[in-house]
Amino acid sequence: MPVGVMTLEIQLPYAHSLKEKRAVLQKIRDRLRSRYNVAVAELDHQDVWQQATLGVVSISNSRPLLESVFQKVLAESENILGEDVAHHSLDYF
Repeated sequence: MPVGVMTLEIQLPYAHSLKEKRAVLQKIRDRLRSRYNVAVAELDHQDVWQQATLGVVSISNSRPLLESVFQKVLAESENILGEDVAHHSLDYF
């Protein structure tokens, strides 16, 4: 039973307050949770305005299905945030 963990490093150069940053992160968290049934949490940089690290986790009985979900999650993240997704990593356990 594979578990997938994706980490998204996000740069928000236009955010001028934590409130602006949280609004952007809330939008992406809500969209990913509702469309792909994944767990999403902010992992790091909670007190930094222009930087965030999101963790996305999912579990499945099939690794190819899990890989497909994470490809869609990454595409949706890049669709919402554009070039603000600075880096991503994906691990399976």
